[in-house]
Amino acid sequence: MNTDINLNPNIEAHSSEGLALASVDRQHRPRQLNIGEPCGEESTLDAATLGEWRSPRPHLSCQGLCVDYHGRRALEGVNLEIGRHEVIALLGPSGSGRSTLLRCLNRLNDVIPGCRVTGKLLLDGRDIHAPTLDIVTLRARVGMVFQRPNPYPKSIYENIAYGSRIHGLASSRIQESVIIETVLRKVGLWKEVKNRLDKPALQLSQGQQQRLCLARVLAIEPEVILMDEPCASLDPISTTLIERLIEELREAHSIVLVTHSLQQAARVSQRTAFFYRGRLIEVGNTAQMFINPRHKLTDCFISGRYL
Repeated sequence: MNTDINLNPNIEAHSSEGLALASVDRQHRPRQLNIGEPCGEESTLDAATLGEWRSPRPHLSCQGLCVDYHGRRALEGVNLEIGRHEVIALLGPSGSGRSTLLRCLNRLNDVIPGCRVTGKLLLDGRDIHAPTLDIVTLRARVGMVFQRPNPYPKSIYENIAYGSRIHGLASSRIQESVIIETVLRKVGLWKEVKNRLDKPALQLSQGQQQRLCLARVLAIEPEVILMDEPCASLDPISTTLIERLIEELREAHSIVLVTHSLQQAARVSQRTAFFYRGRLIEVGNTAQMFINPRHKLTDCFISGRYL
């Protein structure tokens, strides 16, 4: 069966629910604020997270997670569960701790000097900081796509084949070729690159490079995919392709998406978590949060008010 993504830019890529959420009429929301009205964040930051941070089918779990960089607190007491087969969007201003959380989930913070992580992080109930846990295996199970495409300075073929080799997923060139074709079809790149797999990946456009990086992650068969603003530098057509792919990947993966786009969160996520100054302020069903946020800070952010 042909699994290539349709590249027609005129195709409707977003659900009706997502479009409705993206165009919510703010005048019907119960706590509309006037421009310049203070949000009162200083008195509410120490309050407990509003909403349901637990998931009925948790895949990843943060319990009392705190992160410091050289003594400066970046995350404070975060409790959050990421469910199986869901997309959870992490919203908040820049510097609110969302990318720090992503780096905690596959221990990329380990390589940052001066970073100290406390609290518990569990993958299927197992502490990811346990001495017996192999970090290479962890990063295969929890893959990551970064804000800017970062293909290896190798051929398109080698960019994908490298991971399958080091994780023992392919024992022959034939198996490698099957994996490469499969993941390139999933990300809608196969038709574009099938006749130039030996060409440098850096010759691809930025949108193609980002889809190649996603294919590279998929090739190692992760259970969880972390995405740190994957569409921030992409054009609308490439963004549409990535969003459609996120919806498809949810059937087999848990996805944690950092985004600055409220519209994107509305289109692709089932749950949303709002962060502010290193704290998880509110978490819940995306539709409910966008229409009727429970915390004043969330209301300010979704309304586009100054925080």
